[in-house]
Amino acid sequence: QVQLMQSGGGSVQAGGSLRLSCAPSEAGFSKNWMVGWFHKAPGKEREAVAVIWRGSGKTIYADSVKGRFIVSQDHPETAVFLTMDNLKPEDTGIYYCAAGRGGTWTRELFYGLWGPGTQVTVSA
Repeated sequence: QVQLMQSGGGSVQAGGSLRLSCAPSEAGFSKNWMVGWFHKAPGKEREAVAVIWRGSGKTIYADSVKGRFIVSQDHPETAVFLTMDNLKPEDTGIYYCAAGRGGTWTRELFYGLWGPGTQVTVSA
């Protein structure tokens, strides 16, 4: 069964940068899929922060990360990245990547595959 593998994350000071990666355990992402990034802050519900559609390369961002985060992909059907710049303490939390065949990008039910999550800690 295909799984999503994540890497990256860590601890940085405010204003710093981190890069997260997400890749399937076998084969690759279908070009018809969307790959989203979700953020679970301590004490809050998980929320979508960015998405990329593999085929078109279209991206959308939540207002909270717009202008600071960039979601990108390398060669089609391999890895997706979330580059996070100018990090703020409120960006602290666990970041999950997820893949789905389409739908409302902010809603978790449209994603069938989830990564295990990776911790990001931003200190003031």
